[in-house]
Amino acid sequence: MSVWIAQGHFTTLDWALVVGYLAMTVALALLTRGRVSNMSDYVVAGRSLGTSLGVATMIGSELGLVTVMYSAQKGFTGGLAAFHIAVVAGMVTLLVGLTGFIVEPLRQHGVMTIPEYYERRFGRGVRILGGLLLAASGILNMGLFLKAGSIFLTSVTGLDDPFALKVTMTVLLLLVLAYVMTGGMMAVVLTDYVQFVVLSCGLLLSCFLAWRAVGWKEIVAAVETVHGAAGFDPFDGDGFGLRYVIWMAFTAGLVSCAIWQTAVARALSLRDPEDVKRLYRLSSVGFLVRFLIPNFLGVCALAYVVGRSDLADVFLPGGVPAGPEVTLAAMPVVLAEILPAGVLGLITAGMLAAFMSTHDSYLLCWSSVLTQDVVAPLLGDRLSEQARLLLTRSLVGIIGLFLLLWSLWYPLQQDLWDYMAVTGAVYFTGAFAVLLLGLYWRRASRAGAYAALGSGLVALTGLGPIQELLRPAGWPAWSGEDAGLAAVVLALASGVTLSLLRPDGVGDETEAS
Repeated sequence: MSVWIAQGHFTTLDWALVVGYLAMTVALALLTRGRVSNMSDYVVAGRSLGTSLGVATMIGSELGLVTVMYSAQKGFTGGLAAFHIAVVAGMVTLLVGLTGFIVEPLRQHGVMTIPEYYERRFGRGVRILGGLLLAASGILNMGLFLKAGSIFLTSVTGLDDPFALKVTMTVLLLLVLAYVMTGGMMAVVLTDYVQFVVLSCGLLLSCFLAWRAVGWKEIVAAVETVHGAAGFDPFDGDGFGLRYVIWMAFTAGLVSCAIWQTAVARALSLRDPEDVKRLYRLSSVGFLVRFLIPNFLGVCALAYVVGRSDLADVFLPGGVPAGPEVTLAAMPVVLAEILPAGVLGLITAGMLAAFMSTHDSYLLCWSSVLTQDVVAPLLGDRLSEQARLLLTRSLVGIIGLFLLLWSLWYPLQQDLWDYMAVTGAVYFTGAFAVLLLGLYWRRASRAGAYAALGSGLVALTGLGPIQELLRPAGWPAWSGEDAGLAAVVLALASGVTLSLLRPDGVGDETEAS
């Protein structure tokens, strides 16, 4: 889907850079095919990562095309006030690095996934339920990654052929499936590292060129014109508001670094548990920058659009931001307008490599969770290592097919970041309560864990299509952050209450001090 076609900006040189870079990335990933012999190699790279490589692959995985797209959209629709998302993400990640909150005791337990800890602390049934919720939430969470990729590619290249676009995105997905099914975490780490270096340099250059194209005074004036005071103050009720800031401190901060499985997998892949806190301290700057730079690109796009009446008619009809799928295209359209040939190709290549890199991490994560935490426990852990590898690789392909269909079907009725926060909350609101109570409270029980995990389903009421279904029944019109915060409170309250009412005497030997 595209709302503006940047014809003529994408040259043959740009296409050559894109194809060459993607070919190099896939070739690097396929070099790992002989280094995978068991599930530990496949899921956590044999726990062989050092701190430096762990930092690069953590930031590389989380700095994907979809991250750049939704963060730029927030800068466009929220102005400079959107920078608060980056600030709280960096601050909370640093706090986790200083304290080791949640992640350090998890690594000390030697688990490969978060649901594996559930079983050690609460029993097999909790692990199976937790694994199902984690995988379902994660798969839905990445359900619109392909849509974001297609919008970026269409907007930046002028590829105005729907069939060609679908073929291109399908080929990219198939390439990801090929090397993830072959190399697992080792392939993910290699591609993340290359992508991290290239995309970081490209984004910094893009910020400089975007700033030079519009100017700081024009940026401030555009934010004031479109958003007023709310464009500068994140606590302003006409913009983000206090509840949203709190929600971002939880989701963009704590959840992104310490509870979301794709990030935690890096901590669990480290050689030494003592390296975990160092990993998070070093990564805190990356978690700040991964939101801040795209936020800034979105604000620059806003300023550029305000100065162009033809673009303003599309992206700011009536002086206010257009719908979610339209504003998602603003940043790539502006990049196509301002970046010179060659630079545009490098940025696009880095973005598409980032698109593939994020897909590989997520596909590996959710397929391995389904194998390790749902199917294997249901079968009484009778699956051999080779059977687990085969099942995990098969699930990668099945999930990829689902994502292709979901991205075509689901209507985006809210900013992409808000969709992702709500779908992710189905898992992480309950997981936060279970991890917090299980790791730090002796009296947490199995019944409390079940109640906390189930509470995350409340977050689904923050999705636009579900709001439309519930509205005729008198359900209050609340935002995604309202639904998410309600799920957090309910998960903690139900977890504590059921633990007190239904204690089960789980031993203390697995608890963190």
